[in-house]
Order: sequence, then C-alpha cells, then structure tokens
Amino acid sequence: MTDIVITEFMDEAAIREHLGAFEVLYDPKLVDQPQLLGSALSDCRALVVRNRTQVRAALLESAPRLRVVGRLGVGLDNIDVAACTARNVRVYPATGANDLAVAEYVICAAMLLLRRAWFATEAVVAGKWPRMELIGQELAGKRLGLVGFGAIARLTAQKAIALGMSVAAYDPFVEPRNAAWRGIERLELPQLLAMSDVVSLHTPLTQQTRHLIDAGAIEQMRPGSILINAARGGVADEAAVIEALRSKRLGGAALDVFESEPLTAAAAQAWRDLPNLVLTPHIAGVTEESNVRVSQVVARAVKDALS
Repeated sequence: MTDIVITEFMDEAAIREHLGAFEVLYDPKLVDQPQLLGSALSDCRALVVRNRTQVRAALLESAPRLRVVGRLGVGLDNIDVAACTARNVRVYPATGANDLAVAEYVICAAMLLLRRAWFATEAVVAGKWPRMELIGQELAGKRLGLVGFGAIARLTAQKAIALGMSVAAYDPFVEPRNAAWRGIERLELPQLLAMSDVVSLHTPLTQQTRHLIDAGAIEQMRPGSILINAARGGVADEAAVIEALRSKRLGGAALDVFESEPLTAAAAQAWRDLPNLVLTPHIAGVTEESNVRVSQVVARAVKDALS
C-alpha cells in the first residue's frame, strides 16, 4: 500500500529525511501518464505535485483515501482547492521557499533585455563585431513597475533599489497604510504602465487577471519598455506580446510561464525570430537551492499531516 505519491521532481534528500517512515512512490514520469497516475492514487494518502499535475475533481475521485496535497511551489491554479476542501483534503504550498529564486530571475531578465549584448555570441563566433548594434542600457536609473505587490514582488523591489532603480507597484489588495509601501511609489495600473521602463508581473491567474496585459495595456506602456512574466501564464496575452515585439512597440520581453505548457509546435513557432526575447520553461522559481527549500517545506508538511 502506497502512502505518498510524488509525480514531479523533488529533492530526494528531503524524501529520505522526512518521508522515510512511509511507503513512497516517487515517479516524475507519472505527470505524463494519467492512467498510471490514477492507478497509483487508488490507495495513497498524500500526493505531492509541482505545477503540471492537474489536481481536479476527476483525479480526486481516483484517490478516495487522499488527505494531503503538497505543492512544490506557491501557485495553486493547477489545484482545485474547493474540490479538495469538499473532500477534506488539505493543500500545503511551499509559501516563501522560492521567493528569492524568482526575484533574482526578474532582475537577471531585466539586465539581459536592457543590455542586449548577451545575445551576441553567435555573431562574434561567426567573425562579426556588431558593437554599435549592441549598445544597450543600464539598469540603474530605470523605473521598475511591479504589477502585484506580494512577497516575491517586495523582494524584487529590494534588489532593484539596491541596484539603483526606482520602484512603483500596483496592487489594489495591499492597504495603502501597509509598511511595505515605504520607498515604493503606489500607482494605478495605467499610470504604472506609462511610467515604467521595466514591467514585471506578480499576480495569480484569476478571472480578473487573465489577459490583464493585453494589446490595450501594452499600448499604454512606455515605447521600448521591457515586459517580464514569471508569475502565471495567461496574465499576459501572448499574441499581443508577440505583435508588440514584432512592431518593436516593446523593447524586449522575458516569459517563464505560458497559457499552455509545454508549448505546442504551433505556439512555439509563433515566438520564432523575435528580437530581444527570453523564453524559459517555467523555471524562474527553480534553482538548486530553492528546490531544496521547497522540498524540505513540503516534505515536513506532508509528514506532519500524515502523522
């Protein structure tokens, strides 16, 4: 009888340290094998996932003894929390454990896209010397606009300020009197888009935030500005971002998350041959260090819940 099923990659030291007393099935291939996953869940009490395993009502039906879902990350859009609650299944995300990784990703992406020179390797190796084409911009003195001002955005703001940026944020859910606003300009979304050199998204995906950054929002952005989405796919309208890059309305973009993951062949084709673009496969929050932290947090929560 299997106590715990783990369907996506996890630090194995955390499994050994905290879950050694349980019968564990650790198989990251299960995320792509729904029939085998359903069978594996038939008698398990805990399920540990990242962002690809869809914990919906149908999956819960195949796991009648399930009591715990551990999420190796913070976003819950792949987990039907209401359905879990109705079945008395507790959900434990790794809140805070990958904040640093995402904040560093945003700063790194901003540097890459503003400077532009890091994409010159192929040209230099080919014997070209395109110095004038690769004169980019410095991070210091630019304004970073944060759409959403939760824990990751606040950590990103600290790092941006340390590098000489000014920071503004939009978040209607953070009270104006909150001490987190100290040193941060609080703006409405249209103002933030119009006044920022770099716009970074830090919101969950909800009905209200889907395509929050659409063609109209991009038109409000400063011409040549940078867009970074390491939050959730669907917050930015990908078709609008592609068009804005083609027309050079946007000066660059970095996307770590997409409306459909992984990209289909047709979706991938749409991103080809675009200037000043960074695409990564949903890894902003995943570093060697954050993987250890996230795995430890979730393993401890699952152990405590089952014990």
